[in-house]
Amino acid sequence: MWNFDEVVNRENTSCIKYDSREEVFGRADVIPMWVADMDFRTPPFITEAIAARLQHEILGYSYRPDSYFTALIRWLAERHGWEIRREWTEFSPGVVPALNMCTLAYTKPGDEIIIQPPVYAPFHAAVNDHGRKLVSNRLIEEDGVWVMDTEGLRKLITPATRMLILSSPHNPVGRAWRREELEELVDICHEKGVIILSDEIHCDLMMPGYSHLPLASLSEKAASITVTCTAPSKTFNLAGLSTSTIIIPDPALREIYHKTLVGLHLHLGNIFGNVAAEAAWTHGHEWVDALMSYVQGNVDLVMRFCRDRLPQIRPVKPEATYMIWLDCREMQLAGKELQRFFVDKAGVGMNEGSTFGPGGEGFMRMNLACPRSVVEKALSQIENAIKS
Repeated sequence: MWNFDEVVNRENTSCIKYDSREEVFGRADVIPMWVADMDFRTPPFITEAIAARLQHEILGYSYRPDSYFTALIRWLAERHGWEIRREWTEFSPGVVPALNMCTLAYTKPGDEIIIQPPVYAPFHAAVNDHGRKLVSNRLIEEDGVWVMDTEGLRKLITPATRMLILSSPHNPVGRAWRREELEELVDICHEKGVIILSDEIHCDLMMPGYSHLPLASLSEKAASITVTCTAPSKTFNLAGLSTSTIIIPDPALREIYHKTLVGLHLHLGNIFGNVAAEAAWTHGHEWVDALMSYVQGNVDLVMRFCRDRLPQIRPVKPEATYMIWLDCREMQLAGKELQRFFVDKAGVGMNEGSTFGPGGEGFMRMNLACPRSVVEKALSQIENAIKS
């Protein structure tokens, strides 16, 4: 029904992924497999909804109607078994802005905020850019599987620790955290009075056979300390529409966030983001299932290709997201040197692992939300570069 094999030309559309290649990589001809958006067409049930709204040619101030919240609530219940209430929801123009707003809302300069690297680079910036103290509780790699260091976390928390930022599912290592892992995290943070800011933007992007557990859905204890950030942007390739949902069951935490949001005048959003999100949540189940089945095929291709033809690279099989974390440590290249190899020798532009913080050195993050022919070409170019 949907053609994920189609190669869509995205050049000259003011597209960061393609049109910024010269600026980012120093050359404009690399295969772009870096920034986390997809090369698949936005599904027609979304573009048709936007087109229908455009039939009314006045694009003034708007709000999110009842049908928007009904679609969101139903999506979370059907997709993740999470029954939320409308009054728990707040707006953000994006998850990254929400990370920064929550830093401003729940902490003050000098407070400690814990992250668990290697992790999405804006986590680091949300702390450092506002004069808070960044504390790293590194993930542990156990036989190719990355896990949270809960014992290390207990030791790191001090009276100055105010918040922990969680990536769930984890970007870039692709973990879908298990219930027991999340419950232990909640127990520690609840005991120590630490708020958990849970970035769950990749929650719909689950590999077949895996499921996502919203942290706040685990228990009343979890809900009382959790601020959940989610959006349709990764799931349906809508990042340019700047529409995210922040879910805060605890009324005191919600009021603090709301005052910060309104104080910055960021609460209205935009017409097309509202329309697109509602259409996505209303009609998107089959499309997402088909998408992730296709992405699983790309993952299988990378795993097989590296096993048979690129033994120097060991992919970490993802449980979620459309990225794959490539262990390139056997290549004995580090940092910018590793990045330049893939760019200059292989012609493939990916995210270099050290940008995700401690533990990321020697890794690369590859975006697999693209036609299979593109993945095949990138792998062949990498193989030829290594052999040359």
